[in-house]
This record gives sequence, C-alpha cells and structure tokens, in this order.
Amino acid sequence: MSQTILYTKTDESPLMATNSLFPIYQTFLSKVGVNLVLTDISLAGRILARFPEFLREEQRVVDALSELGGLVKRPEATVMKLPNISASVPQLHACIAELNAQGFAVPAYPDEPETDKDFEIQARYNKIKGSAVNPVLREGNSDRRAPKAVKRYAQANPHWMGAWSSSSKSHVAHMSNGDFYCTEQAVAFDTEDDVSIRHISLNGTETVLKASVPVRAGEVIDSSVMSLAQLRSFFEEEIAKAKEEGVLFSVHLKATMMKVSDPIIFGAVVYAYFKDLFDKHAELFAELNISPNNGMGDLERKIQDLPAEKRAEIEADIEAIYAVQPELAYVDSDNGITNLHVPSHVIIDASVPAAIRSSGQMWGRDGVQKDTKFTIPDRCYAGIYQVVIDFCKEHGAFDVTTMGSVSNVGLMAQKAQEYGSHDKTFQLDSDGCVQVVNRSGAVVMEHTVEGGDIWRMCQVKDAPIEDWVGLAVRRARITGTPVVFWLDENRAQDAQVIQKVQEYLPNHDTGGLDIFVLNPADAMQYTLERCKEGLDTISATGNVLRDYLTDLFPILELGTSAKMLSVVPLMNGGGLFETGAGGTAPRLLDQFFAENHLSWDSLGEFLAMEAALEHLSRSAENAEAGVLSKCLGDAIEQVLMNGKSPSPNVHELDNRGSHFYLCLYWAQQLANQSQNGELAEMFKPLAERLTAEEKEIVHELNAVQGQPVQLKGYYQPSDADLFDLMRPSKTLNAILDGFAG
Repeated sequence: MSQTILYTKTDESPLMATNSLFPIYQTFLSKVGVNLVLTDISLAGRILARFPEFLREEQRVVDALSELGGLVKRPEATVMKLPNISASVPQLHACIAELNAQGFAVPAYPDEPETDKDFEIQARYNKIKGSAVNPVLREGNSDRRAPKAVKRYAQANPHWMGAWSSSSKSHVAHMSNGDFYCTEQAVAFDTEDDVSIRHISLNGTETVLKASVPVRAGEVIDSSVMSLAQLRSFFEEEIAKAKEEGVLFSVHLKATMMKVSDPIIFGAVVYAYFKDLFDKHAELFAELNISPNNGMGDLERKIQDLPAEKRAEIEADIEAIYAVQPELAYVDSDNGITNLHVPSHVIIDASVPAAIRSSGQMWGRDGVQKDTKFTIPDRCYAGIYQVVIDFCKEHGAFDVTTMGSVSNVGLMAQKAQEYGSHDKTFQLDSDGCVQVVNRSGAVVMEHTVEGGDIWRMCQVKDAPIEDWVGLAVRRARITGTPVVFWLDENRAQDAQVIQKVQEYLPNHDTGGLDIFVLNPADAMQYTLERCKEGLDTISATGNVLRDYLTDLFPILELGTSAKMLSVVPLMNGGGLFETGAGGTAPRLLDQFFAENHLSWDSLGEFLAMEAALEHLSRSAENAEAGVLSKCLGDAIEQVLMNGKSPSPNVHELDNRGSHFYLCLYWAQQLANQSQNGELAEMFKPLAERLTAEEKEIVHELNAVQGQPVQLKGYYQPSDADLFDLMRPSKTLNAILDGFAG
C-alpha cells in the first residue's frame, strides 16, 4: 500500500477531467512502481454505498469514503482528493431521481419524515449531503500556498482586476445582536468526558438532542444560537435599506458546507424578500412541498405542473415583488438565476472574492455590474470582507504583478470547527433552553432559545491544535515569512484557542520568527498592507476562515483558487493532496454539454500529483518517484508559460488539450533529465512519438468541439460515454497504450 496513490472519483467537471488525465498519470506512474487506484466518492457513489439493502447484489458498491477515512489514519496513506459535490437537498433529490431511472432502487429523500423508517432514511442521507467528505478525510491540518511557478505566471500574465471607486456604495451588512458571535460559549476539558445535548421546553418537557458526544482531555467545545426572529428582522431591515441605498441586495452563506444551519438562514432571507408571495400561497406551497430553504429555483420547478392560470398568477406575483423590492444580485443574469435561486449557489468563499475582484460589484438583472450590499448575517467573520472593501476603496485594486502572496495554515484536523454541518446543529421546535451536560450531570453550557432558533455546537481536539501550531512554525521557518494567528480574544472559542497557541508555541524554536495573534479584522488589515507592498504573509486560521481566505487571496493573486497547492500533512505521517476548489464545476460542465469544450483547468490536479510523488519519494524511499515529481513540476511550468492551459473558447485548447501538453512536456523532461539515466532511456521513445504527432493529436482533440453532447446521467454517467468524450484522440490513445505495454 506504501506504493499506492488513491485518486478520488468525484463529480461534474473534475469527473470529466479525470477520464482524460487519469490514464496519463497511470501510464507514467506505473514505470516507477507506483499504483494509481481510482476510488469513488462521488455523490452517486456515496448514495449507493449508504443503501446496499435496496440494491441487487451486482449493483452494490464498496463504501469508498469509509475506507478512505480509515486509511488516512495510517502512515502509508497517500490520497489525491478532487472537488466533490457538497450536496444540497435539491441536488440529493436530482441524484436520487437519476439513480432510480438507471434502475437503482434507492429510497426517496423524506423532506418531512413521519415514520421511524423515514427518520432513519433521512439520517442516512444527512450523512451524505453538505460537506460530508472533507471531515472524514482531513486527519491533518491544511497547508495551502501558491507554487512559485504559478505565482510567476500570474505576475507575467496578470488576470483582469476591476477598477475601484472611492465612492463605491458596496458594503457588508451583518447582525448586531442575536447571532452566533454574541451568544457563543466555550469550555476546555481538563479530562476525558462525555456530554449530552438536551432541549427543555417551557413546560418542562425534556428532549435529548444528542445522547453522547465523547470529549477528549484538552478538547475545546463551543456552542451558540442564532435567533430566527432577529435574523428575519435583520433581513427585512437590510432589504429595505438596499432599496433606499440603490444597491443590489445579496446574501452570502455556505449552504453546502454548513448543511444544517445555512439552508435555514438562506430560507429566512428568501422568505423575507418574497414574504407576500409565501404568505398568499401558503396553503398551496405546503401541498407542493415548497420551502424557502430550497430557493426560488425549486419553487419555479414545482409550479410548472399547475394549471396555466394558477401558474401565471404566481409568476405575476413574483414579478410584482421584483418591482417593489431592491434589485437582486444575479448569479447568471443571462438565464435569470438570482442570488436567491439555489442554496448551493450561495457559497461565500467564492461569491464575495469574485465580486471584490470585479470592482466590488455583482451582476444585476440587466446584465450590468452594480454596487452591492453583501449580507453576511453572522459577525464571526463578516467583518473581514468589509476591511477588504474599505482597503480597495482607499487604495484601488491590487496590482497582480507586484502584490504579495498569502498562504494558509488551517486548523481542520479531526473535524475541527465543523460549524453548522453535522449532528450537533439543530433548529429548535419550541421555546425553552438548550443545555450541554457532562457525564456527572453538571450543565457546562446553556442557552435560552425560542422556537425556530438555530443552535450549534462544535469541537476542536487538543492534538490538532498542537499540530497546527507546529505546522505554522515550520512554514515560518522554511519561508522566513511572518505568521498571523487570526483569533479574536472577545470570542469565546477563540479565547480558548489563544490560550493553547500560547501554551504550544514555546515547544518550538521561534527565535527570529515573527508570530502574531490578531483579531480577524486587524489580521486582514495587516495582511492587506503587506500584500500591497509585495510582501508575503502566512495566515494561521481556524477551519472556516481557512475556507474563506484560501479562495479570497488566490482569486485576487492568481485569478482562481484552483491554482493553489493544497497539502494536508496527515497527523500520523501520510499525505492528503487536495486539488483546488470546485465552485466553477457545474457552470463549466454546462458549457461542455453545449459545445463539447471543457474549460476546467486541471492545474490543481497537476500540482497535487507533483506533491504526492515528492511525498512518496521520501515516505516510500522511491527515488524514481522523486524524479517524476521534479520533471512534472518543470512540465507544469511549461504548460503555464507556453499558454497551454484551457481556453474558454470553443475550437481552442480545452482541458483535454492541456492534459496532452502536460503529457508531452513531462515525457520530454524525463527524457532529457540526467538524474536517472534508466528513466531517461525509458521515456525517450514516448517523448519522440508525442513530439512527432503533436499537430495530429491537437487537431483530433479540437476537431470534436462545437457540437452539443449528451451523457446518460449527470451524477453517474456511463464509463463508455466518458471514454468516448474525454479521450477523442485515437493517436494519443494508441501512443499511451503502446508505451504502457
């Protein structure tokens, strides 16, 4: 197993790309004794693995995610993890319907369970939706940075950055009371314990929400509550203000990762904006199972089967609301997709940075960019975006050719700070209180709640914090770059973590290093000032900020977060190599269906493989893998500098063509290197064949473009279709097959 790399099969654009790139990787790695094995953690694969008793014997699949979850705790683990769908409820419904149509009798997702069986099925699906994959695999903390070759390319070929105006009206709006920030409580445990979570209603009825949550010695747990009443009032006020201010109204959440809390928050803003619509048609919408939590796209689909007259009435009511409410920001103005259309489109770490890069503006209904109100209800991290907006209003857009680089060391191991996304987040049915009770019966945390409020608890184990501090110090020592721990002493959980950072820093040689603890707003200001001066900074953050910052700064620096190197040094010695963000995966797949042109950039997959091979060269003492890694790095730089990344334009180089050039340059580098003569001789014939057939291969790859394509399945397309579409060059296929021999 020490000579094996497990490569995840996921969804959408990364899945398509895998069918082109994986055979190339497999061919090269086989020559140095490294096995490359594909393991299915796609949404469809996860569903099938969860419901084996509903399937025929030949339809059953292994639970690849659980197997990987066990592997990453072992020192020999080497895993390449591609972006996967963090499924929303509408996506779950769509995937289940597709699997049913393909003959897989998995059960329907019960939106409103009634029987014990319904609740059991829903519970199983709830372990699939949202950010179900990452917490299982991340048995280490995150090290994300821009590789030097990628940074040099961005500086030499700066991407577009919108100009900023000091008079911009764009701004962030957040709650001032009743949010998670102001209600948070936190406790650090000196000894091992076990806590339960219970709700006690005003009439004394006690409901156990979670019977057992094991807690390790040194672990920090925190809990907080968001008031639904105050959330709704906040949204109503900000919608009215947006109208007065003449700006677009938008909301920015993480309704995929924070799969329990944020869809409820999303539903609150959809209801607030379309309140008259939902109130007028409340009875009908209940019959149609229309919930604001699922967005306006779900509503529009479900009214299509109504009588024409009734559907027209509802559509007229919607238009009447648009006429009097502030203009909404649009995700896709060409196709009428608003910011309130689909919860899975509301991804804060992608949406806000993209707007900041675009002069702080989003798209209006007319396809014109306009100043925007960025509504981010909870105050925990909303303020960091206001700091960026204020900085750009004062200094203008960043200069991509000179700006510094911001890397990230993120605390995420062992499900650290998995807020709002798991079985310790609840929407309360009634007024009362929620208590966290330890093994001896003592109440360690307690919140007064009202019906509809969102209560959440999360855990951060001690060992991941200690590992995180060590990783931050090591990165500072290697790079000579200042480290800033983004922690707020006025926030309960952060205050506990600050104590641990101060406890563990003296265990390391920090002499000559600049290491600070700053609250997120001050940390952002410090980092932006260094960035403007061309200076690098390491941000050491918790899990949520890791997510936000590793999109924000790469989008500004590099044009996309997909170009970051994302390494997770696993705590037991293995390596998890992540391949970038998947936020564009659905949109790029739409273009592929329309034009047979896939603009997905596999640079993240390239960089991850380079790092994985370098890791194997050390962990498995495979010197040849180290040569492959070095030559792959040189080939990646050639791809970038020679302009062989995918073009957005049909009949030009796309994802498949970019893979060919990586293959060509990699073979050439291996043939010409002097570190290992045997490898040079081995790859020389391949390099010569690819070089000789370059024009023909590129012609075959580009010639298939320009026509619509169809797949027999969006979530689980057939392997035959994928082969035909993603490996259309017979010449390249024959060369690789011949070399694999």
